[in-house]
Amino acid sequence: MINLKNKCILVTGGTGFLGKHLVAKLKELGCKDIFILRSRDYDLVQMASVKKLYKDAQPDIVIHLAAKVGGIGANEENPGKFFYDNLMMGIQMMEIGRQSGIEKFVAIGTICCYPKFTPVSFKEENLWDGYPEETNAPYGLAKKMLLVQSQAYRKQYGFNSVFLLPVNLYGPGDNFDPKTSHVIPALIKKCVDAVRKNEKKIIVWGTGRPTREFLYVEDAAQDIILAAEKYDKSEPVNLGAGFEISIRHLVRLIVKLTGFKGKIIWDKTKPDGQPRRCLDTSRAGREFGFKAKTKFEEGLKNTIDWYRKTERVNYAE
Repeated sequence: MINLKNKCILVTGGTGFLGKHLVAKLKELGCKDIFILRSRDYDLVQMASVKKLYKDAQPDIVIHLAAKVGGIGANEENPGKFFYDNLMMGIQMMEIGRQSGIEKFVAIGTICCYPKFTPVSFKEENLWDGYPEETNAPYGLAKKMLLVQSQAYRKQYGFNSVFLLPVNLYGPGDNFDPKTSHVIPALIKKCVDAVRKNEKKIIVWGTGRPTREFLYVEDAAQDIILAAEKYDKSEPVNLGAGFEISIRHLVRLIVKLTGFKGKIIWDKTKPDGQPRRCLDTSRAGREFGFKAKTKFEEGLKNTIDWYRKTERVNYAE
């Protein structure tokens, strides 16, 4: 087990949605030497910038969260950029970490790594059983290469790296930009904004039939820390909440919690994405005591409350 309190920890993506919660949890743990990467200072797609980052930070532990990511629309518009940028960031961060002799590298993958028709619940051994869902395959495959790199580096160099696969995250501080947001913040924004504007309908992409699993962001941050402390193998590990909900039922729940009374229009010309997503998290439980704690409706209420407060401030300005 690694005592993180005494380590210099570099967090890429530390100012992002998950990163802010992770940094807060590290500080609660008593970690004082945390280097938070800001994208304006270091472009991780460029090798020279990655080398400068390692020289400046001098980390013992690297937690690589940084990613170019978005919902179905953003993935469809930017497949080349999402593939190249995520691939180059991950490969270079791990390679220079190896060259620098760091103690541990924690790589954060994505559920988009899984094949399109993975049997539910997704088990880590299913990762190579087929091609990912087409709309997010370039992003998912770029992230999946971190697993290949991690296992190859452990075998050849004895490099201590781990690869985690969190399910879709949600919570306060999420990305509510309609151009790039995922399903929960997108739906919350639609409903809250419609209530404020007294609109009579909202339009939702797809058929509502696909299912998803969601993990509250604070639970994800806590479990990444547990893996950083306790897990020392290169086999991939799922991080999830252990439940599955259809998009149709998710919409109904958010409509209820936000108080929207209007009509829901399903735009069936838009893609559904992967048919089902739900993870088997038994390996995480065995290896480092992972367990999601936040009930889904409680997490949704917290997220809605956060957006309403932020939206009121922005609207007042």
